[in-house]
Amino acid sequence: MKKKKLTTLLLTMTLSALSLTGCGSGQSASQPPSTAASAETVASEIASTEAENTDDAPDSVQPALNSMYPLPTAAENADIYVEPIPDISDSFIRGMDVSSILAEEKSGVKYYNADGQEQDVFTTMAEAGVNYARIRVWNDPYDENGNGYGGGNNDLATAIELGKRATENGMKVCIDFHYSDFWADPAKQMCPKAWVDLSLDEKSNALYEFTKDSLTQLLDNGVDVCMVQVGNETNNGMAGETQIPNVAKLMSAGSKAVREVSESYNKEIKVALHYTNADDYDGINSILYKLASFQVDYDIFALSYYPYWHGTFENVQNVMKNIQDKYGKETLIAETAYCYTAEDTDGSGNSVSEDDLLDAYGATVQSQSTALRDVCATANEAGALGVFYWEGAWITVGDMNADNSPIWEEFGSGWASSYAADYDPDDAGQWYGGCSWDNQALFGADGKPLESLNTYKWLKYGTNAEPAIDMINAPTIACNIDSDVELPDTVDVVYNNRALNTSMPVEWYEEQVLNIDTSKAGTYEIYGRILDDNATSDNPTEVCCTVNVEMLNYVSNPSFEDTDTSMWNVTYEGDKNPTDFQKKAGDAHTGEYSFHFWSESDMDFSIEQEFTDLEPGTYELKAYFQGGDIDASAEMELYTKISDNVFSDSFTAQGYADWQVPTISAIKVTDGTLTIGLHIKCNATGWGTVDDFTLNKID
Repeated sequence: MKKKKLTTLLLTMTLSALSLTGCGSGQSASQPPSTAASAETVASEIASTEAENTDDAPDSVQPALNSMYPLPTAAENADIYVEPIPDISDSFIRGMDVSSILAEEKSGVKYYNADGQEQDVFTTMAEAGVNYARIRVWNDPYDENGNGYGGGNNDLATAIELGKRATENGMKVCIDFHYSDFWADPAKQMCPKAWVDLSLDEKSNALYEFTKDSLTQLLDNGVDVCMVQVGNETNNGMAGETQIPNVAKLMSAGSKAVREVSESYNKEIKVALHYTNADDYDGINSILYKLASFQVDYDIFALSYYPYWHGTFENVQNVMKNIQDKYGKETLIAETAYCYTAEDTDGSGNSVSEDDLLDAYGATVQSQSTALRDVCATANEAGALGVFYWEGAWITVGDMNADNSPIWEEFGSGWASSYAADYDPDDAGQWYGGCSWDNQALFGADGKPLESLNTYKWLKYGTNAEPAIDMINAPTIACNIDSDVELPDTVDVVYNNRALNTSMPVEWYEEQVLNIDTSKAGTYEIYGRILDDNATSDNPTEVCCTVNVEMLNYVSNPSFEDTDTSMWNVTYEGDKNPTDFQKKAGDAHTGEYSFHFWSESDMDFSIEQEFTDLEPGTYELKAYFQGGDIDASAEMELYTKISDNVFSDSFTAQGYADWQVPTISAIKVTDGTLTIGLHIKCNATGWGTVDDFTLNKID
């Protein structure tokens, strides 16, 4: 199916001053005052025109099924459980970024199939359901002596070799032009060395020629290119340009080259633009509006979406639906991944560790598969074309216990080599080394495929797997100094089939519990066993509970960092509330937020929090205050209320960043109830911030 040409939009606005992340003259990027009314018009015209010119459902423009390796027609038996997605199409993109494979193989890595036999990794991936290969291309990833920068040394010749192998195994190919000599991402979009001294027009022409020549060579070598990315994670620029008019000009040049090659070869090739920060709905919408305003020609708005970095599934669905409904563009998850282990297998550190794990997934092969399946389900439900897993074959080279830096340096199988230092001194020049992605690969360190590699082929019908515990959410509890430790009676158990998740009773090992000293601060790891009928005393299912003995703060949201501030009750005199929860790190005692006040008229307000279930005992209350331009006659106090008894501590304003700490000690709580608060009555134009309430039980 072919789309008719999109009718050219006639824009009357002048947007040359727009930057990629904001507008000139300090105006909002999402709604410039001179064109705010036009944003919806631009978007609606695009969406309606696209809708009129689309002859079939989105499924018809997705790549055809890899006929060399048919997908299953029923659920298969497996050691991992995959929940089926019954309505997913066989033409859903089940993609893999394969850019590092050639460098891996040159470094001595061998890949095997599920039977443990050495086999072309592209064949193994295709057998597992991968139907699309994504390959990055850098302009010139070598120093003046021909030494590679690393990260796969992904020049055009490498892309051709990888692309041919993918095509031979029935995969379609997406070429990911970074338009840089090394990594391009939101933090850096460096200009290729050969383009540094070019004017914008000259750079635009160079980009056009590079794209056209590269794509022509790929096709002439038999690579089945069906998608081209014009740029990689271009939120903050491309090829050294940061202003949106300049970036749009470069993108248009790249798109033009793809369209011309597509026409000359009579081959449909989709143009994709690639961005990240999928959690930023407004930011992505602003980018889309600017692209429309500058009439950049493209088909697909592709997103990087790593669930541990980029927000909830619901939010990314909303982002993708907005792209499709408002701007008439197809969507795609261009990058995603999840770890199968928290261990480092190559001695070079990992991008993702235990600290990054989500509650829903552990560092297991099962969780890795479930996370990938859930991303695919999210994309499918949102109407996206599909999903690419990022660098699923980038694994350890050499002996995992040895110094492999000579191999990384020679063959470029680490993320960066020392030779990249001149081009990228601030990042690669300081932190070059091995692979940081090995624990997120879909192959083990031994080159054998993990069962999670098969997730793609099992998406539609799922698998038959015996129920098994995938992970146990290890609890962490806080215990106040000089209080009794109360360990949980149950723990949450997560199964391979998440529908079976449950809570199970646990028995903690008494000798470890007795070793907890609550007279002073400290951290303890206490082990216990799940009381599971299927477990035996010789082979118990164990769980660990972390106990932090500390001085507890009983105030909820004490520093106002959580967006939910409903636990705080603010009252004021007059028609206008002089207070707000302000996000400004410079005015906060800690964090970014504080309780702020200012008004053009006199102020009289209070902020309170109530407690109904405190343990009986003696407590101490503190808060931090800074302020200025407040008359000496002002009334300012921290207070507590117990029944009809009110205790307070007055304070004064001493100026910016001169934090006062009003304190109330010896607060006797008998029935669990207490109200804490802070009251200020002061003159107009006085200002201040309150932060970091603490309520500690001291006896």
